[in-house]
Amino acid sequence: MAPHQGLSTASVKKWHATAPVPHSWTYDSAPGAGDWAGTSRCSCSLCVYASRRDLLLSVVRRPRLADLYAEVERVRGDSFRADWRIADLIRHARSCEAPDPGVVFPDDEPEFAALQAQVREALKMEPRKEPDLARKRGRALCGDCAGHQ
Repeated sequence: MAPHQGLSTASVKKWHATAPVPHSWTYDSAPGAGDWAGTSRCSCSLCVYASRRDLLLSVVRRPRLADLYAEVERVRGDSFRADWRIADLIRHARSCEAPDPGVVFPDDEPEFAALQAQVREALKMEPRKEPDLARKRGRALCGDCAGHQ
């Protein structure tokens, strides 16, 4: 276990107040804001371990990446997580509630185009396993908002 894993969020923020290096901007609402209103943990943009709020934030910060995940989900017939589908997260973020992204990544660089091409090539191949998560019942993202009726 890394030494920082045992620290509370308040302790980490206090340490960063005088740290020789700034905290990652992803923890803020926008780069340089210093408000700790962004993601609650720094990991992959769309991480299966992320909280609902962090996933919604990632969906609005990286809409093209979210759409690519949804394409994989649609073609393979499996879910991003056992409890939530990316397609539902996208729909929820666009119609109900999502944190203000502060910054939206266009994902228009050559690296993203290459990733997209690799994913689409892989989707032409036979899946390595039968879909499993999609057969399980998901968890509702919200109660009765207009976007889910």
